[in-house]
This record gives sequence, C-alpha cells and structure tokens, in this order.
Amino acid sequence: MSDLLTTWDASRLTGDWVLAGGDLVTGSDLETATILSLFTDRLATPDDPLPDPSDGDRRGWWADDGAEEGPIGSRLWLISREKETNQVRLRAEDYCREALVWMLEDGVADEITIAAEWPRAAPGRLDVGIVIIRDGVELLNRRYSWAWGEGNRAIRAPIT
Repeated sequence: MSDLLTTWDASRLTGDWVLAGGDLVTGSDLETATILSLFTDRLATPDDPLPDPSDGDRRGWWADDGAEEGPIGSRLWLISREKETNQVRLRAEDYCREALVWMLEDGVADEITIAAEWPRAAPGRLDVGIVIIRDGVELLNRRYSWAWGEGNRAIRAPIT
C-alpha cells in the first residue's frame, strides 16, 4: 500500500499532499519518509548554537524531548545562517545522516549514502545527494537543495 504523495513547495517552504480529481494521490512511502525526515525541524540539542542566539526557540516537535522513539526530523535548520565552508558542508551531511539513521535501525535500508556539495554554478546553495539501498537494490536516488535567500531563510526543495 502506498503512502500519500508528499511534495515540497520551495516558494512557500511547505510540504503538501497532491490532489487529482478531488482524490489524494498516492506515491512512494520511502520518498515521503525521506522528505519528512530531512525537512522537518528536529529539536536542537541544548548545546547547539542557534542561528539567532537572541531567539531561544530550539524548534522540533513538542514530544521530541524525551520521546521513546527518539526525535524526528533534521537539524539542517541550524545551518541556515552559516557561511559556505567545508565544515558546514560536513555538518549538513552529519545532520542528514542523523535524520535518516532510523531507516537503518528499522531495516528500511541497508545502506544510505549522503554527499553534500556547494555547487560552483550556484553560490548560496547547498546540494545534498541521498541514495538509499536495501538488498542491493537502489530504492531512492535524489538530490535536494538548500538555498540561502532573503533574510537568511533556508529554501529547501528536491532537485532530482
């Protein structure tokens, strides 16, 4: 059984379900799980430096703190005001890995490859490639983009 198809609207920074003729469209469960894992703001740890130190909002889901299953989402939002450095690129990879590790723990995937890069042709953008493999079969191969725009607000969108 398929999950509801979740897509991202980069101009509004929101996820949404797709309608066709008044019905919700179904799609890839793995794609939806990946999008939610990467694009949902995970609760920042108490020692994480926040993008705006004057705002103590650690984001995340209210039940993340002490949740039995662990927190959901990613901490990618923490790099929204960072400079384009190799250290930030590596942190982005770590945050993606942290957000998707549940797939390995739950047997959804045997291997997840994550590769982030600052594309030279697009200053101000971070691209992250995600490859998910189970039983030697590539189940997902997508590239996602984070672009720092007006007011240092991160714009996230799949760029397949």
